[in-house]
Amino acid sequence: MIVCAERTHGDRVECYAGYRAEQEPLAFRVGERRLAVRGVVDRWYAPGQQWFKVDANDGNVYVPRHDEMSGEWEIVAYARAIG
Repeated sequence: MIVCAERTHGDRVECYAGYRAEQEPLAFRVGERRLAVRGVVDRWYAPGQQWFKVDANDGNVYVPRHDEMSGEWEIVAYARAIG
């Protein structure tokens, strides 16, 4: 297991890299708040990119994207919890 912390547009993503070195987000920062990933809801791949749909501990859903070439992460979508 490798735990990494990578920069994403000034923010930080903490991730886990398994035996195949595929990275999976564990936590990330939105502004000053650190959000833990409660679960990966979905994931998909594009050439040179990994996308994840994650449930964060603030009750919202985020879509972080990992660019394998640059190593950078970006939160590309967000859905607020209803209620």
